[in-house]
Amino acid sequence: MMFVRYFLAACIGLCMLAINAMPQTVARPPAAQQQALPNAATDGSNETWTIPDRNRINEGTVTVITAPVGGATAVFGSDMARVLDDDATVRVLPVIGKGPVRNVVDILYLKSIDMGAVAADVPEFYKLQYKIPDITSRLRYIAKLYHNELHVIAPTAIKSIFDLEGKRVVAQTDVGYYSAKVIFSRLNIKATFDYRTDDARSIQKIIDGEADAYITSTGKVFQLARNIKNENRALHLIPVPYDPRLQDMYLPTTLSSEEYPNLLSPGETIETIATSVLLVSFNWPENSERYNRVARFVDVFFSKMEEFMKPPRHPKWKEASIGIVIPGWQRFKAADDWLVRHNMSPVSQSAEIEKIRFEQFLADSRAPISSDPTKREALFRQFMEWQKRKGP
Repeated sequence: MMFVRYFLAACIGLCMLAINAMPQTVARPPAAQQQALPNAATDGSNETWTIPDRNRINEGTVTVITAPVGGATAVFGSDMARVLDDDATVRVLPVIGKGPVRNVVDILYLKSIDMGAVAADVPEFYKLQYKIPDITSRLRYIAKLYHNELHVIAPTAIKSIFDLEGKRVVAQTDVGYYSAKVIFSRLNIKATFDYRTDDARSIQKIIDGEADAYITSTGKVFQLARNIKNENRALHLIPVPYDPRLQDMYLPTTLSSEEYPNLLSPGETIETIATSVLLVSFNWPENSERYNRVARFVDVFFSKMEEFMKPPRHPKWKEASIGIVIPGWQRFKAADDWLVRHNMSPVSQSAEIEKIRFEQFLADSRAPISSDPTKREALFRQFMEWQKRKGP
């Protein structure tokens, strides 16, 4: 009996020595075996899958901080992960963040964040609110993702954004306050801002008479606004003119009754403005590990941009641009280099504005789009006449 005990103890000891001698990381498999998942075109149910190499995963993974779930930014992060992940070169890890204002802080200071979504007017907000004159010196933009349209909801007694002089405005920090602060400053409108109240409660404050307007800068269609009951038609969306004091930073756009039947009369369309939501990186030193990681992402992201324009991706991907020049911002060098290698010329903001206005013309005229050069020329002449009627 004693011999059996000694024998078992010796076996256990030898097993423990063998386990301790094993490497603590999975050995890198041969290149032919490094595919983590089977090819989608074949039945891989009987294949043995291999855990990817730890170093390779870390080299290719980039983090993108987005915004709370429910908005376009969070969907864009998920779309990037779905389209770009290839288990070999790039893996995108979306991170839910606060939004455009506080994403800047996270890009600057969180060690795990490579990129994030930031609105183009946020640097001016930092200048006004934080007294930081040039936050963009520490940031670089990679591409424009989509437009955030300015929504201003107020009682029907308020007809214009200028009627908000001296009024109480609710605009949450990362949802609308940053744009409202910049726009009101440029238009010299003085108002009192409540930037702490959440979106749902903000609308109720207007209904209860505790606030005079709610402002949000977000991609249309903004479901919270569209879902307002407003059965007595006491609230409406008010127009925001494309004032010359705004034109260097913002783009002209519209909101329609088709998008917000509860806040606009049937057939009504109002003017408003939009800001560009950018994919932004820290200004990593060239050829540093973090720079190279983002550069690999840029190469794959730009090469597959057309994939984002196809269903079932978010429809606002059609507003994305890898070549757009954003006033007041510098482009990430690897993005500039990619455009040069592919002989792509930068797109000016004025060209972007022309594109937006042409789309508005097509929507207003309901004109069919033809590939016939003669018909397209006639359509463009109609567009030029339409522009003259619309004014600057």
